[in-house]
Amino acid sequence: MAQVQYISDENATVTGVIVPIDLWHELQSEKETAYLFKSEAMRERLLTARLRTEGIDLEETRKELDI
Repeated sequence: MAQVQYISDENATVTGVIVPIDLWHELQSEKETAYLFKSEAMRERLLTARLRTEGIDLEETRKELDI
């Protein structure tokens, strides 16, 4: 993975950062999950969904939704 790059001004004060897109997506995902976990109801839904072993096949869902 590419390195994080820091941007600084003429006084060597860091004013920005460039991060690889894969890292950005990972950070955004973690941020979203943390936000969702603030709600007890959503926390329970996410944890239940994570443990679910049964589901509906994607093709079956598309057919049912006519897409």
